[in-house]
Amino acid sequence: MKPLIFGLGLLAMSLVAHAETAPDAMDALVAEYETYVRTVNPDQAARDNGSAARQWRDVSPDAVAAQAIRAQDLLQRIESVETSRTVDKAILGRLLRSDLDDAQYDAVRIPFTGDWGFQAEPIFAAMQTTLDSQEDAEAWIARLNDVPRYFAENIENMRRGIATGWTANTDPLGTMTDQIREQIVTDPAESSLFTPFASLPADMDPEIAARLRADGLEAVSHAVTAYQDTLRFIATDYEPHARAGAGIAALPSGREIYTALVEHHTAGAGYTPVEIHELGNREVARIRAEMEDIIAEIGFDGSFADFLAFLRADPQFYATSDKDLMTKAKVIAARMDAMLPDYFGRLPKLAYDVEPVPDAIAPGYTSARYVEGDPAEGRHGIYWVNTYALEQRPLYELPALTAHEAVPGHHLQIALAQEMSDQPKFRQDYYATAFGEGWGLYAEHLAGEAGMYETPYERFGGLSMEMWRACRLVADTGLHWYGWTREEAEACFKDNSALAPLNIEIEVTRYIGWPGQAVAYKMGELKIRELRTQAKAALGEQFDIKAFHDAVLEEGAVPLDVLDAHIKAWVAGQLPEAPPAP
Repeated sequence: MKPLIFGLGLLAMSLVAHAETAPDAMDALVAEYETYVRTVNPDQAARDNGSAARQWRDVSPDAVAAQAIRAQDLLQRIESVETSRTVDKAILGRLLRSDLDDAQYDAVRIPFTGDWGFQAEPIFAAMQTTLDSQEDAEAWIARLNDVPRYFAENIENMRRGIATGWTANTDPLGTMTDQIREQIVTDPAESSLFTPFASLPADMDPEIAARLRADGLEAVSHAVTAYQDTLRFIATDYEPHARAGAGIAALPSGREIYTALVEHHTAGAGYTPVEIHELGNREVARIRAEMEDIIAEIGFDGSFADFLAFLRADPQFYATSDKDLMTKAKVIAARMDAMLPDYFGRLPKLAYDVEPVPDAIAPGYTSARYVEGDPAEGRHGIYWVNTYALEQRPLYELPALTAHEAVPGHHLQIALAQEMSDQPKFRQDYYATAFGEGWGLYAEHLAGEAGMYETPYERFGGLSMEMWRACRLVADTGLHWYGWTREEAEACFKDNSALAPLNIEIEVTRYIGWPGQAVAYKMGELKIRELRTQAKAALGEQFDIKAFHDAVLEEGAVPLDVLDAHIKAWVAGQLPEAPPAP
């Protein structure tokens, strides 16, 4: 789909089409793209300058419109360039088209997904911020003082959502509101936004440190006031207009927007929402049959529903304390680390840590998540494990979760991409949802092949996790294409997986608030498994699992159509040359 720009009547007058054929044309375009990113992303601009960010993004309509004009002009020149750097060209095109879609469909009208959004950005930034100098502290103070401006712009965008019939569903709104309430404290010194000031250097001049802390407390107070103002706006203005329907199908241009979101997240998979829904039903049936086989192996006397009830209720499958859960997660992570040399020729240099999800966001947060590190700063990746509501965190899922979020999943893939020193920065940072999440799900499958699931219950847990992603294909398209209710979307998970009720509730809230993202996992995993099957068939005894994995990861995250072409070229390069014709 060729994007049209929402609300930019003068856009066509701003475009100048011209082909660029010079040998260094792509270098110039990459440099221009990186300048464009720095303009719209204060975090990236600060990293590139070796400094700390002092503000948040500008999400006002004027800023979004100006960004779209630049993106359209740059996209047109990238599409017309003649270059052998086809991967760079394909990824840049996708990144810019995504920005243009956001502008066309006015995505900032709903600036949160539930567990993420503008309200969570300062919290997360505080967790990532260390104040090693006076300059760092002053930058963080400036950023805290910018929170009111940033929140006010998001509120105005939400007002436009009310006026145009584009508002969030009540469920992700509730999760987002709970996060806001957590930040409203009487004493600013108790705010998580003030936590970075504990990292001021011990040898800093005491008078300077005291002034910085005092300025920090005042800035936190301003930020807390912004949270209060936002909560008041939600309660009095926004909540009465929050949509009751779970999906976006019935909203103005809802199906058109959902189609674009699916294409963005599946990154070249080439499936329509209807085809994804049908594929999901087939995958659910296949995985369910494998789960039934394990129940028979265990010798359980009862129905499938009885077995799920047993798994959800028996204390043997749950940790006894936060510490117990974290200890078990670390033991499993160490086992996953040990399997890597048998399956990969190249491993990342950057380490990762296993930590609990922060208390401030844990109640509405997913079971686990990976937070990428930074090799340049020496900051490790983090495998977050949610210790909230232990009775909802079954241990039989923990090996698959660890494989997905840590290794051989997200940490391994992302850390290797960060080490691609021969690639432009945008390639190191690019995250195609279908590739990254598809790799994470493939990593769960690989861990099963490697014997990391030590009991039939853990193997069932691995299948339950796969079923989770298959049901996403059904539920996400059901919500946002077919207009399903929340209860209809939850049924697949309740009837076919061992997921805990709280996990199902949180996850479906996430799909309601983040259309299209959830279908990417299965689509990416199926593509990687398909390419592995094809490579093995073509190469026979020559097939090397280490070499295959290295080939999949060597270009970093890429769209699925790019991955398909890359692996097929890699396979062709492994085959012996045909003898010349007589």
